[in-house]
Amino acid sequence: MSTPDQPHIPVLIEEVVAALNPRGGDLIIDATLGAGGYTRRLLDAGATVHAFDRDPDAIAAVQNNPGKWPELASNPPRLVLHARRFSEMVEGLGDAGIDKVDGVVMDIGVSSMQLDQAERGFAFGADGPLDMRMSQDGLSAADFVNEADEAQIADVLYLYGEERQSRRLARAIVAARPLATTGDLARVVRKALGYNPAYKGSNAPKDPAIRTFQAIRIHVNGELDELDAALEASEALLREGGRLAVVTFHSLEDRKVKRFLRDASSAGQSTSRYLPQAANAPAPFEKVSKGVRPGEAELEVNPRSRSATLRSAVRTDASPRNPNSPEPYGAPGRRKVA
Repeated sequence: MSTPDQPHIPVLIEEVVAALNPRGGDLIIDATLGAGGYTRRLLDAGATVHAFDRDPDAIAAVQNNPGKWPELASNPPRLVLHARRFSEMVEGLGDAGIDKVDGVVMDIGVSSMQLDQAERGFAFGADGPLDMRMSQDGLSAADFVNEADEAQIADVLYLYGEERQSRRLARAIVAARPLATTGDLARVVRKALGYNPAYKGSNAPKDPAIRTFQAIRIHVNGELDELDAALEASEALLREGGRLAVVTFHSLEDRKVKRFLRDASSAGQSTSRYLPQAANAPAPFEKVSKGVRPGEAELEVNPRSRSATLRSAVRTDASPRNPNSPEPYGAPGRRKVA
Protein backbone atom coordinates (compact mmCIF):
# COMPACT_ATOMS: atom_id res chain seq x y z
CA MET A 1 0.00 0.00 0.00
CA SER A 2 1.30 3.47 -0.83
CA THR A 3 0.48 6.78 0.81
CA PRO A 4 1.57 10.34 0.06
CA ASP A 5 4.02 10.22 2.97
CA GLN A 6 5.25 6.70 2.29
CA PRO A 7 5.24 6.16 -1.48
CA HIS A 8 5.51 2.68 -2.87
CA ILE A 9 9.13 1.58 -3.30
CA PRO A 10 9.55 -0.16 -6.66
CA VAL A 11 10.36 -3.83 -6.49
CA LEU A 12 13.92 -5.00 -7.00
CA ILE A 13 15.13 -1.41 -6.82
CA GLU A 14 18.64 -2.27 -5.63
CA GLU A 15 18.99 -4.87 -8.38
CA VAL A 16 17.64 -2.43 -10.99
CA VAL A 17 20.07 0.30 -9.93
CA ALA A 18 22.94 -2.20 -10.04
CA ALA A 19 21.95 -3.27 -13.56
CA LEU A 20 21.73 0.34 -14.80
CA ASN A 21 24.88 1.45 -12.95
CA PRO A 22 23.90 5.15 -13.15
CA ARG A 23 26.69 7.74 -13.08
CA GLY A 24 26.83 11.51 -13.07
CA GLY A 25 25.99 12.86 -16.50
CA ASP A 26 24.19 9.74 -17.71
CA LEU A 27 20.94 10.19 -19.63
CA ILE A 28 18.42 7.52 -18.61
CA ILE A 29 14.81 6.85 -19.58
CA ASP A 30 12.38 5.80 -16.87
CA ALA A 31 9.76 4.40 -19.22
CA THR A 32 7.19 3.90 -16.44
CA LEU A 33 7.37 6.83 -14.02
CA GLY A 34 4.57 5.73 -11.67
CA ALA A 35 5.29 7.04 -8.18
CA GLY A 36 8.85 7.95 -9.22
CA GLY A 37 10.84 5.51 -7.12
CA TYR A 38 13.31 4.50 -9.84
CA THR A 39 13.55 8.08 -11.09
CA ARG A 40 14.42 9.36 -7.63
CA ARG A 41 17.31 6.91 -7.25
CA LEU A 42 18.64 7.68 -10.72
CA LEU A 43 18.54 11.42 -10.07
CA ASP A 44 20.30 10.96 -6.74
CA ALA A 45 23.08 9.16 -8.61
CA GLY A 46 23.60 12.25 -10.78
CA ALA A 47 21.80 11.08 -13.92
CA THR A 48 19.41 13.12 -16.04
CA VAL A 49 16.09 11.32 -16.40
CA HIS A 50 13.47 11.50 -19.12
CA ALA A 51 10.38 9.95 -17.50
CA PHE A 52 7.40 8.63 -19.46
CA ASP A 53 3.91 7.78 -18.24
CA ARG A 54 0.60 7.68 -20.06
CA ASP A 55 -1.30 8.10 -16.77
CA PRO A 56 -1.98 11.84 -16.30
CA ASP A 57 -2.20 11.32 -12.53
CA ALA A 58 1.43 10.12 -12.40
CA ILE A 59 2.67 13.12 -14.37
CA ALA A 60 0.58 15.56 -12.30
CA ALA A 61 1.82 14.09 -9.01
CA VAL A 62 5.39 15.05 -9.94
CA GLN A 63 4.55 18.40 -11.50
CA ASN A 64 2.52 19.42 -8.45
CA ASN A 65 5.30 18.61 -5.99
CA PRO A 66 8.29 20.75 -7.05
CA GLY A 67 9.77 20.59 -3.56
CA LYS A 68 10.33 16.86 -3.96
CA TRP A 69 11.45 17.19 -7.57
CA PRO A 70 13.78 20.23 -7.78
CA GLU A 71 15.44 18.68 -10.82
CA LEU A 72 12.44 19.83 -12.88
CA ALA A 73 13.63 23.42 -12.51
CA SER A 74 17.40 22.94 -12.61
CA ASN A 75 19.32 24.57 -15.46
CA PRO A 76 19.32 22.53 -17.60
CA PRO A 77 16.53 20.40 -16.11
CA ARG A 78 17.66 16.96 -14.95
CA LEU A 79 14.10 15.63 -14.91
CA VAL A 80 12.00 15.90 -18.06
CA LEU A 81 8.45 14.53 -18.08
CA HIS A 82 6.76 12.99 -21.10
CA ALA A 83 2.98 12.49 -20.82
CA ARG A 84 2.90 9.75 -23.41
CA ARG A 85 3.11 5.99 -23.87
CA PHE A 86 6.48 4.30 -23.49
CA SER A 87 6.04 2.84 -26.98
CA GLU A 88 6.60 6.46 -28.10
CA MET A 89 10.03 6.87 -26.52
CA VAL A 90 11.80 7.44 -29.84
CA GLU A 91 9.35 10.20 -30.81
CA GLY A 92 9.41 11.74 -27.32
CA LEU A 93 13.19 11.90 -27.18
CA GLY A 94 13.32 13.10 -30.77
CA ASP A 95 11.10 16.05 -29.85
CA ALA A 96 13.71 16.89 -27.19
CA GLY A 97 16.56 16.64 -29.72
CA ILE A 98 17.92 13.38 -28.29
CA ASP A 99 18.66 10.22 -30.27
CA LYS A 100 20.80 8.16 -27.85
CA VAL A 101 20.64 7.40 -24.13
CA ASP A 102 22.73 5.55 -21.54
CA GLY A 103 19.97 3.50 -19.96
CA VAL A 104 16.32 2.45 -20.08
CA VAL A 105 14.29 1.03 -17.21
CA MET A 106 10.75 -0.34 -17.49
CA ASP A 107 8.43 -1.57 -14.73
CA ILE A 108 5.72 -3.30 -16.75
CA GLY A 109 2.03 -3.45 -15.87
CA VAL A 110 -0.20 -1.69 -13.38
CA SER A 111 1.42 0.43 -10.67
CA SER A 112 0.83 0.15 -6.95
CA MET A 113 -0.54 3.70 -7.05
CA GLN A 114 -3.18 2.63 -9.57
CA LEU A 115 -4.07 -0.55 -7.67
CA ASP A 116 -4.60 1.38 -4.45
CA GLN A 117 -7.14 3.79 -5.99
CA ALA A 118 -10.52 2.03 -6.08
CA GLU A 119 -11.89 4.66 -8.45
CA ARG A 120 -9.43 3.53 -11.15
CA GLY A 121 -11.03 0.07 -11.26
CA PHE A 122 -7.86 -2.01 -11.51
CA ALA A 123 -8.49 -4.20 -8.44
CA PHE A 124 -11.46 -5.76 -6.67
CA GLY A 125 -10.27 -5.45 -3.07
CA ALA A 126 -12.46 -2.34 -2.81
CA ASP A 127 -15.47 -1.93 -5.08
CA GLY A 128 -15.07 0.75 -7.74
CA PRO A 129 -16.08 1.59 -11.31
CA LEU A 130 -15.04 -0.99 -13.90
CA ASP A 131 -12.46 1.18 -15.66
CA MET A 132 -8.82 -0.09 -15.81
CA ARG A 133 -7.63 2.57 -18.31
CA MET A 134 -4.06 3.64 -17.65
CA SER A 135 -4.38 6.75 -19.82
CA GLN A 136 -7.91 7.46 -18.55
CA ASP A 137 -9.31 7.65 -22.08
CA GLY A 138 -10.54 5.26 -24.75
CA LEU A 139 -12.17 1.85 -24.25
CA SER A 140 -12.86 1.03 -20.60
CA ALA A 141 -13.18 -2.40 -19.02
CA ALA A 142 -16.92 -1.77 -18.64
CA ASP A 143 -17.18 -0.96 -22.35
CA PHE A 144 -15.44 -4.22 -23.19
CA VAL A 145 -17.37 -6.62 -20.94
CA ASN A 146 -20.72 -5.02 -21.80
CA GLU A 147 -20.27 -4.60 -25.57
CA ALA A 148 -17.88 -7.29 -26.84
CA ASP A 149 -19.31 -10.53 -28.14
CA GLU A 150 -18.91 -13.76 -26.23
CA ALA A 151 -16.20 -15.17 -28.51
CA GLN A 152 -14.03 -12.06 -28.18
CA ILE A 153 -14.34 -12.08 -24.40
CA ALA A 154 -13.37 -15.76 -24.34
CA ASP A 155 -10.31 -15.06 -26.53
CA VAL A 156 -9.12 -12.26 -24.26
CA LEU A 157 -9.57 -14.34 -21.10
CA TYR A 158 -7.69 -17.27 -22.62
CA LEU A 159 -4.83 -15.40 -24.28
CA TYR A 160 -4.13 -12.76 -21.65
CA GLY A 161 -5.36 -14.46 -18.48
CA GLU A 162 -4.48 -18.03 -19.45
CA GLU A 163 -7.97 -18.92 -18.23
CA ARG A 164 -8.70 -22.54 -19.19
CA GLN A 165 -12.44 -22.14 -18.64
CA SER A 166 -12.66 -19.01 -20.75
CA ARG A 167 -15.73 -20.06 -22.73
CA ARG A 168 -17.78 -20.85 -19.64
CA LEU A 169 -16.70 -17.61 -18.04
CA ALA A 170 -17.45 -15.54 -21.16
CA ARG A 171 -20.98 -16.99 -21.27
CA ALA A 172 -21.49 -16.04 -17.62
CA ILE A 173 -20.25 -12.49 -18.21
CA VAL A 174 -22.56 -11.97 -21.19
CA ALA A 175 -25.53 -13.41 -19.25
CA ALA A 176 -24.90 -11.06 -16.31
CA ARG A 177 -24.64 -7.84 -18.33
CA PRO A 178 -24.66 -4.95 -17.67
CA LEU A 179 -21.70 -4.95 -15.28
CA ALA A 180 -20.76 -1.60 -13.76
CA THR A 181 -18.27 -2.20 -10.93
CA THR A 182 -15.23 -4.28 -10.11
CA GLY A 183 -17.34 -6.09 -7.52
CA ASP A 184 -19.93 -6.99 -10.16
CA LEU A 185 -17.31 -8.61 -12.36
CA ALA A 186 -15.54 -10.40 -9.50
CA ARG A 187 -18.81 -11.92 -8.29
CA VAL A 188 -19.66 -13.24 -11.76
CA VAL A 189 -16.22 -14.83 -12.12
CA ARG A 190 -16.32 -16.48 -8.72
CA LYS A 191 -19.81 -17.87 -9.23
CA ALA A 192 -19.03 -19.19 -12.71
CA LEU A 193 -15.85 -20.94 -11.59
CA GLY A 194 -17.08 -22.12 -8.20
CA TYR A 195 -14.82 -20.07 -5.95
CA ASN A 196 -15.70 -19.03 -2.39
CA PRO A 197 -13.64 -16.01 -1.22
CA ALA A 198 -14.52 -16.82 2.39
CA TYR A 199 -12.39 -19.96 2.26
CA LYS A 200 -9.03 -19.31 3.88
CA GLY A 201 -6.01 -21.45 4.62
CA SER A 202 -2.63 -22.48 3.25
CA ASN A 203 -4.27 -24.71 0.63
CA ALA A 204 -6.86 -22.15 -0.50
CA PRO A 205 -6.84 -21.67 -4.29
CA LYS A 206 -6.08 -18.29 -5.77
CA ASP A 207 -9.04 -16.09 -6.53
CA PRO A 208 -9.85 -16.71 -10.25
CA ALA A 209 -10.89 -13.07 -10.59
CA ILE A 210 -7.16 -12.24 -10.58
CA ARG A 211 -6.74 -13.88 -14.01
CA THR A 212 -9.84 -12.19 -15.41
CA PHE A 213 -8.84 -8.72 -14.22
CA GLN A 214 -5.32 -9.21 -15.60
CA ALA A 215 -6.65 -10.30 -19.00
CA ILE A 216 -9.13 -7.45 -19.38
CA ARG A 217 -6.60 -4.86 -18.19
CA ILE A 218 -4.00 -6.09 -20.69
CA HIS A 219 -6.55 -5.96 -23.50
CA VAL A 220 -8.00 -2.53 -22.65
CA ASN A 221 -4.53 -0.97 -22.48
CA GLY A 222 -2.91 -2.91 -25.33
CA GLU A 223 -0.11 -3.76 -22.92
CA LEU A 224 1.65 -6.53 -24.83
CA ASP A 225 1.77 -4.54 -28.07
CA GLU A 226 3.09 -1.60 -26.05
CA LEU A 227 5.82 -3.82 -24.57
CA ASP A 228 6.88 -5.04 -28.03
CA ALA A 229 7.18 -1.47 -29.26
CA ALA A 230 9.02 -0.30 -26.14
CA LEU A 231 11.62 -3.06 -26.40
CA GLU A 232 12.27 -2.16 -30.02
CA ALA A 233 12.49 1.53 -29.07
CA SER A 234 15.06 0.71 -26.40
CA GLU A 235 17.19 -1.13 -28.93
CA ALA A 236 17.09 1.94 -31.19
CA LEU A 237 17.82 4.48 -28.44
CA LEU A 238 20.55 2.85 -26.36
CA ARG A 239 24.10 3.83 -27.24
CA GLU A 240 26.98 1.34 -27.13
CA GLY A 241 27.42 0.28 -23.50
CA GLY A 242 23.89 1.45 -22.61
CA ARG A 243 21.95 -0.67 -20.14
CA LEU A 244 18.40 -2.03 -20.34
CA ALA A 245 16.53 -3.22 -17.24
CA VAL A 246 12.96 -4.58 -17.44
CA VAL A 247 10.83 -5.68 -14.48
CA THR A 248 7.79 -7.83 -15.31
CA PHE A 249 5.02 -9.23 -13.12
CA HIS A 250 3.52 -12.15 -14.99
CA SER A 251 4.60 -14.88 -17.39
CA LEU A 252 3.23 -13.32 -20.58
CA GLU A 253 5.35 -10.20 -20.11
CA ASP A 254 8.42 -12.12 -18.95
CA ARG A 255 8.31 -14.49 -21.92
CA LYS A 256 8.27 -11.52 -24.29
CA VAL A 257 11.26 -9.88 -22.62
CA LYS A 258 13.18 -13.15 -22.38
CA ARG A 259 12.61 -13.93 -26.04
CA PHE A 260 13.47 -10.40 -27.14
CA LEU A 261 16.81 -10.49 -25.30
CA ARG A 262 17.54 -14.03 -26.47
CA ASP A 263 16.96 -13.08 -30.11
CA ALA A 264 18.79 -9.75 -29.76
CA SER A 265 21.90 -11.39 -28.30
CA SER A 266 22.09 -14.38 -30.64
CA ALA A 267 24.81 -12.94 -32.92
CA GLY A 268 22.62 -13.05 -35.98
CA GLN A 269 21.20 -16.53 -35.39
CA SER A 270 17.58 -15.43 -35.77
CA THR A 271 14.93 -17.66 -34.20
CA SER A 272 12.17 -16.15 -36.32
CA ARG A 273 11.51 -17.28 -39.89
CA TYR A 274 10.12 -13.77 -40.47
CA LEU A 275 13.35 -11.98 -39.48
CA PRO A 276 16.20 -13.10 -41.75
CA GLN A 277 19.63 -11.80 -40.79
CA ALA A 278 23.01 -12.00 -42.43
CA ALA A 279 25.28 -14.76 -41.19
CA ASN A 280 27.51 -13.64 -38.35
CA ALA A 281 25.70 -10.29 -38.07
CA PRO A 282 26.62 -8.59 -34.79
CA ALA A 283 24.06 -8.86 -32.01
CA PRO A 284 22.69 -5.62 -30.52
CA PHE A 285 22.76 -6.87 -26.89
CA GLU A 286 25.22 -8.75 -24.70
CA LYS A 287 25.65 -9.63 -21.03
CA VAL A 288 22.03 -10.74 -20.81
CA SER A 289 21.11 -11.60 -17.24
CA LYS A 290 19.07 -14.53 -16.06
CA GLY A 291 15.80 -13.67 -14.37
CA VAL A 292 16.32 -12.05 -10.96
CA ARG A 293 13.59 -12.52 -8.33
CA PRO A 294 12.98 -10.68 -5.04
CA GLY A 295 14.68 -12.03 -1.93
CA GLU A 296 12.98 -13.02 1.30
CA ALA A 297 13.60 -9.62 2.92
CA GLU A 298 11.83 -7.78 0.10
CA LEU A 299 8.96 -10.25 0.00
CA GLU A 300 8.37 -9.71 3.71
CA VAL A 301 8.16 -5.94 3.28
CA ASN A 302 6.27 -5.96 -0.01
CA PRO A 303 4.25 -9.12 -0.80
CA ARG A 304 3.22 -7.61 -4.15
CA SER A 305 6.77 -8.17 -5.37
CA ARG A 306 6.39 -11.97 -5.25
CA SER A 307 5.75 -12.31 -9.01
CA ALA A 308 8.38 -9.79 -10.16
CA THR A 309 11.26 -10.76 -12.46
CA LEU A 310 14.12 -8.50 -13.59
CA ARG A 311 16.00 -9.08 -16.84
CA SER A 312 18.80 -6.82 -18.05
CA ALA A 313 21.33 -6.51 -20.85
CA VAL A 314 24.02 -4.21 -22.28
CA ARG A 315 23.86 -2.62 -25.74
CA THR A 316 26.61 -3.35 -28.25
CA ASP A 317 27.65 -1.16 -31.18
CA ALA A 318 25.56 -3.19 -33.65
CA SER A 319 22.91 -1.44 -35.72
CA PRO A 320 19.31 -1.94 -34.57
CA ARG A 321 17.51 -4.84 -36.20
CA ASN A 322 14.51 -4.34 -38.46
CA PRO A 323 11.68 -3.34 -36.06
CA ASN A 324 8.97 -4.07 -38.64
CA SER A 325 8.84 -7.84 -38.31
CA PRO A 326 5.27 -9.13 -38.64
CA GLU A 327 5.96 -11.52 -35.75
CA PRO A 328 6.30 -9.55 -32.47
CA TYR A 329 8.87 -10.67 -29.94
CA GLY A 330 7.33 -13.30 -27.70
CA ALA A 331 4.13 -13.49 -29.74
CA PRO A 332 1.95 -16.25 -28.35
CA GLY A 333 0.78 -17.29 -31.81
CA ARG A 334 -2.73 -18.34 -32.75
CA ARG A 335 -4.33 -20.53 -30.10
CA LYS A 336 -7.64 -22.31 -29.92
CA VAL A 337 -9.98 -20.77 -27.37
CA ALA A 338 -10.67 -23.12 -24.49
